Amino acid sequence: MSDFYQAINWNNLEDLIDKLTWEKLVEQFWTDTRIPVSNDLNDWRELSPEEKDMIAKVFAGLTLLDTLQSQDGMSVMKDSVRTQHEEAVFNNIEFMESMHAKSYSSIFSTLNTKEEIEAIFDWAHSNDLLQNKALKINEIYQSRHPLKIKVASVFLESFLFYSGFFAPLYYLGNSKMTNTAEIIKLILRDESVHGTYIGYKFQLGYNELDEADQEDLKNWAYQLLYDLYENEMEYASTIYDQLGWTDKVGTFMRYNANKALQNLGFDPFFPDTAEDVDPLVMNGISTGTSNHDFFSQVGNGYRLGMVEAMSDDDYTQWL
Repeated sequence: MSDFYQAINWNNLEDLIDKLTWEKLVEQFWTDTRIPVSNDLNDWRELSPEEKDMIAKVFAGLTLLDTLQSQDGMSVMKDSVRTQHEEAVFNNIEFMESMHAKSYSSIFSTLNTKEEIEAIFDWAHSNDLLQNKALKINEIYQSRHPLKIKVASVFLESFLFYSGFFAPLYYLGNSKMTNTAEIIKLILRDESVHGTYIGYKFQLGYNELDEADQEDLKNWAYQLLYDLYENEMEYASTIYDQLGWTDKVGTFMRYNANKALQNLGFDPFFPDTAEDVDPLVMNGISTGTSNHDFFSQVGNGYRLGMVEAMSDDDYTQWL
């Protein structure tokens, strides 16, 4: 038989999870331009210089990680896809990671001057702790090891982002910066799907390994998590110490590190649970959007608040 180019057929599925995830991601589609961050300017002006500095650094770090995920993470993930439909899902994820990175620029352009924005990005490009975690993740991506890159991706999406998510969720719990937080909740909702889906794909490959290889990979994953955690705690300290928030952020990070392990099918590593996390942040982490009236600006068809967040059990019921 001669070689031929195979058209993707969504009516002939090898893995139903691919279709369900695609539909979930399409249902959740959003753009940063539809959210009026300018409505937060009054809150922004009332923040202290230390708070403004913290927020700028938080979003700069998130921008860098989303850039890494969109430019490198999803690209290498597609080297080892099992189905054409899986590659289509990764294409969707890749685009939304770019949307996430752009959304932070929308926040910067609203809240900061041009000179401040340039300083923010200079900080991100020169901060050793931020660069260290990005380079560590990308080193694994460039190894092209199909299962290790999935571990690194899940740790990035389900753990490392959350030191940055803490601040806007905390402000949201105090009814401040609510439109900025709306963007973060939309991003968080996406990352919930991304981490769960990639974790599911990891488990398919992991379960095909023999017992010795599984043990080696699991030990490697736990060591990677701990190395990233040590760096992340130091990174969080440089950002949040000035406000006295570092301990609260650490609890939130450890809780989400356990969620990342759960996505991979592994047992928790840290003792922290949802009950230990600041309740203001846990209220904000509910990833359904607020469905503010401003969505009516773009027509009744654009009702983000009608889309429910993906729960921990959404995938388990299909496995």
